[in-house]
Amino acid sequence: MAVAADGTLTNDSNATATEGTTSGEHSSQEPPRNGVVRYAQSPQGRRVVLMVAAAAVIALMIGIWMWSQKTEYRVLFSNFSDRDGGAIVASLQQMNVPYKYSEGGSAILVPETMVHDARLKLASQGLPKGGNVGFELMENQKLGVSQFLEQVNFQRALEGELARSIQSLSAVQAARIHLALPKASVFVRDQQKPTASVILSLYPGRGLDPQQVSAIVHLVASSVPELSPKSVTIVDQNGNLLSDTTKQPANGLDPTQLKYVQDLQQDIIKRVESIIAPIVGTGNVRAEATADVDFSRSEQAAETYKPNQTADTAAVRSKQSSESQNGNSSTSGIPGALTNQPPAPATAPIVNPPVAAGAPGAAGTAAAPATSSGTSHKDATINYEVDKTVRYVQQPMGGVKRLTVAVVVNYKRTTDQTGKVVMKPLTEAERNQISDLVKEAMGFNKDRGDSLNVVNTQFSSEMEPELPLWKQPDMIQLAKEIGKYVLLAAVLLYLYFGVLRPIIWKLSGREEREAKERAEAEAKAAAEAAAAMYDPDNPDAIVELSPEAAEADARSEYKKNLESVKQLAKSDPKLVASIIKAWVNNE
Repeated sequence: MAVAADGTLTNDSNATATEGTTSGEHSSQEPPRNGVVRYAQSPQGRRVVLMVAAAAVIALMIGIWMWSQKTEYRVLFSNFSDRDGGAIVASLQQMNVPYKYSEGGSAILVPETMVHDARLKLASQGLPKGGNVGFELMENQKLGVSQFLEQVNFQRALEGELARSIQSLSAVQAARIHLALPKASVFVRDQQKPTASVILSLYPGRGLDPQQVSAIVHLVASSVPELSPKSVTIVDQNGNLLSDTTKQPANGLDPTQLKYVQDLQQDIIKRVESIIAPIVGTGNVRAEATADVDFSRSEQAAETYKPNQTADTAAVRSKQSSESQNGNSSTSGIPGALTNQPPAPATAPIVNPPVAAGAPGAAGTAAAPATSSGTSHKDATINYEVDKTVRYVQQPMGGVKRLTVAVVVNYKRTTDQTGKVVMKPLTEAERNQISDLVKEAMGFNKDRGDSLNVVNTQFSSEMEPELPLWKQPDMIQLAKEIGKYVLLAAVLLYLYFGVLRPIIWKLSGREEREAKERAEAEAKAAAEAAAAMYDPDNPDAIVELSPEAAEADARSEYKKNLESVKQLAKSDPKLVASIIKAWVNNE
């Protein structure tokens, strides 16, 4: 027996004939297929195709994962010589460190996580050497080398060592030194002093201040005998002369002096804020200071003469007195030519109190009246020291001429009766106390013209609005990383559950077994329903089995089962035939 197209049961032979007819009709309608298509549609071919598809999906998933884990490369070394490049590459190969070159080939790149480790390991091997040879050049001296070649090698080694020392500075990328060492001469007039030229290649955006340039000049001058710092020339990679000592700053102050002024001002600010902060609280005081510093050097010499002093306080420099006396004589006065001449001017000081005759310390010449018939004459000359003051003053450089300090203090934070925090200004006594403390901290000097201004006001509470969380650069970068991994996980899950797992099920036969089990269950249920409704004595009883009240439900259920059986018979007639065969054989 077999299930016909209309749902009735027919003989097995008729079903086989119908099946053969249908197959023949299909075979006559289908176009001829080549061997590849037939093999692909065969069970073994479908299995091979599924295996290739599974391998492709797995390769795609691995490729996506490797792309997501792509290694970022960073510069290990750049601008190296060919010899150093070869040595670096050989060392990286020995350490199994992956590397590649930049587009121009001027840099060696390694994975970002291995940059520092590779640099330390290469540094332990003395790489890169920088293209400069040092005193290791003297280790390879050959037998029979001339004196001239020895001198040249020594000069090369000295230049290389100096270049290495200068390259150790943070701002210097590369250095090259040329030394001009004249030959020694026994004649003094023929002796020449050595000179040096230094070419510096600085890192982009970096520079050297005059103090650093002076340090390099003295480093080179101290390394070469009889080399004067004035004979050292330093040029950067742009051709700028860095060691020009004749160039003076426009404002007359060198960087050292400007730094001294800045340090002085910052020191005053720090002292003021540190002494006021414990009183008003941290963050409630701001101070600024301006220092007028005199960097001029002055010397002063003065010689001062004071007015003449009185005789009792004056110092006597010299004193001279003379006395003469004659007997009875008719002539008076001193005999000789002096009698007819006017008296000489006195050499004693102008200011001189009258001194009694015969008293010690009488100035000038004083003649005593004759008390006897004889004549007597006395002269006294006193010279006093002249007061003189000689002062020599040397004013040191860097003296403070004037200080100006401004201090702003925030209002005092208090709590009212309701518990609300309010800001109140400081009292007059508190402001005076703060002013006195600031004066002591800054070293206030009124005679010098220092000024101080202390202001008590409320600080502004307006602050720059904080960026939203989703606009912060760190959060944006984190969101990109999270999105990258989420998208990667979604793609991998889709490829696995949507593509790879069904292919694996097909290869393992699981899907076919599940489909076959479902089909068998549906066919068995449909056949049982059909068998229950079939009456062999009355084939037309299908319509008369149910009354009118249950006719709609019975027909609906019957049609569903009938459609299931028809679909099963079309898709797998062998299965239906086997079921019917089992019924016939009462199995």
